[in-house]
Amino acid sequence: MHYKFFAHSDPGKVRQNNEDSVSFDEACRVVVLADGMGGYKAGEVASAMATSLIQSELVRWLSSGDLSPSSSQLMRAIDICTTRANEAILNKAMTDPDCFGMGTTLVVGVFQPSSLVLGHIGDSRCYCWRHGSLRQLTRDHSMLQEQVDAGVLTMEQAARAPGKNLLTRALGIKEAMPIDIQEVAVQAGDLYLLCSDGLTEMLSDGDIAQILGMDASLERLARTLVAQANALGGRDNVTVLLARAYSRSERPNLVSKLFGATLSHATDAK
Repeated sequence: MHYKFFAHSDPGKVRQNNEDSVSFDEACRVVVLADGMGGYKAGEVASAMATSLIQSELVRWLSSGDLSPSSSQLMRAIDICTTRANEAILNKAMTDPDCFGMGTTLVVGVFQPSSLVLGHIGDSRCYCWRHGSLRQLTRDHSMLQEQVDAGVLTMEQAARAPGKNLLTRALGIKEAMPIDIQEVAVQAGDLYLLCSDGLTEMLSDGDIAQILGMDASLERLARTLVAQANALGGRDNVTVLLARAYSRSERPNLVSKLFGATLSHATDAK
């Protein structure tokens, strides 16, 4: 299996600055997306620290050894990198008055020949589009999700309820911050979407599925997702990262090759 990637971030229609951050390394198949929070510009500091530190550490580790480590090794590496990023963000928040109270969500993944090792903290999400069906792979760390899990609210009620931004986990908030890590089997043709909540607050899963089902390049799909979120109000920063899996025998069309060329794209966020 091989992969092509494309990322796009936009401040939206309401906010002046972008506290989201997104990056990827195609050679090592590492993807990272973060959605910052905090005081003036502090959120973008936290998210940028998370994506930069975690990607650089994972890429350094993968480049120094086998590009196809075991799943357990990858899970351990993601856990270690996330812990270090959490410590760095927390230390910055405690020593720099301008960054007091900052934090960030996180989605991080490493694609392997036949699987994705995926970690997340907060309410930024990862979806898989496969054979015309959309599946959410992550579960929000939020008060609303806890109410859904407890049977207090249905998913439909939670979508309309206030308090969507009340998180139960985020990097940089406290010393011990566990990350959920899982392994997902990958099939040729799969399309993976990492996104900040600026997308999912504006678009339903059905809206997202309709766009991902288009026969289009990764760039067009990413830009369409962001444009639609903005058309519906763009109340928050909107960031998406797309990854498409191809079998070794497949050859992406020219447009996909052009827009999936080796690239590490990082964007300060909302």
